[in-house]
Amino acid sequence: MLFAVSLIPIIVYIIFIYKIDHFALISIKRLLVLVLSGMLTALACFGLFRLTDRVISGGCADVVHPIIEELVKSIPLLILAFRKRIAFFIDSVICGAAVGGGFSFLENIFYLVLGDSVDLSTGLFRGLEVALIHMGCSAIIAAGMMMVVRQTERKRSRMPMNTNDILKTTALFVVALAFHIFHNTFQFTPIMQFVWVLSVMIGMIAVVYFYDIDMTHRWLDSGLDMQINLLRSIGGGHLLNTPTGAFLESVKELFPPNVYFDIICYVRLQIELSVAAKTRFMLHEVGMDEPLEANKKELYMSQFVELSELEKNIGPSAKMTIAPIVKLSPADTQALNKLLKECKSK
Repeated sequence: MLFAVSLIPIIVYIIFIYKIDHFALISIKRLLVLVLSGMLTALACFGLFRLTDRVISGGCADVVHPIIEELVKSIPLLILAFRKRIAFFIDSVICGAAVGGGFSFLENIFYLVLGDSVDLSTGLFRGLEVALIHMGCSAIIAAGMMMVVRQTERKRSRMPMNTNDILKTTALFVVALAFHIFHNTFQFTPIMQFVWVLSVMIGMIAVVYFYDIDMTHRWLDSGLDMQINLLRSIGGGHLLNTPTGAFLESVKELFPPNVYFDIICYVRLQIELSVAAKTRFMLHEVGMDEPLEANKKELYMSQFVELSELEKNIGPSAKMTIAPIVKLSPADTQALNKLLKECKSK
């Protein structure tokens, strides 16, 4: 019974957060892979602690072990973030919860098998609060990883670093580690421990949920308006009157005429596909995302193919040069990948 109980928080937490992901970017398959990754990180930590238990023990272990656990759990989340598979804050919560859930499940199994025998109520509340700790801290770490990727992309695009984002990233990592260390250092009764951990997790979910909604709508509304206006300028022959056109004009002499022409086409196609992808996102949000018509699928696929060819033609140096005006956030990448997948589906 206790072994079955250790699965309850993982299932409930992931299903709950998955349901509030209004864009449903995280597939069930990926969730299961992340849970498995969390279990593998638990095995890795178990091995590390067995090797170092003579050196790190007692009060020192209460501080060092949480740091090691969060570092190891962050590895699959870091890979996801840099592959731009985490687009919004709610996605970071879902992915982090999945990894932390897998970790806590195996840790609870170790505790039940290798630890002292406990009654059902103690095992239940301990299993719940430990699962919430690992899922919550991993979710916070995943959000921090997403912010790291955002700053890395800004640096690659030769844009100034955002001080507020740097502070938010640092705060996320510090909060996750402090929360985990506090949990290990100050022990209460299992019920009290569960209550305060649950309260913090509910508060965190609420903050992330509303912040995610605000960020998503800012990404859709302001970003979409700017791109549509830019497309109108290109179509009306007024590109040079825009900041984007002025920038392209300033780098014109750096490239041969044929390459410069390909750059203009590349920028236009990138914007057109981004607008189409964001439009699909908006339709999905309001429940109006009917299947794409065959002619639209064919059009978008031809644009993706042309974009790929243009990317090869202009080369990496040109891509770096125009990076400030072709900014693809993780959300943009996710939207484009989702549109491409939809076009390829039969």
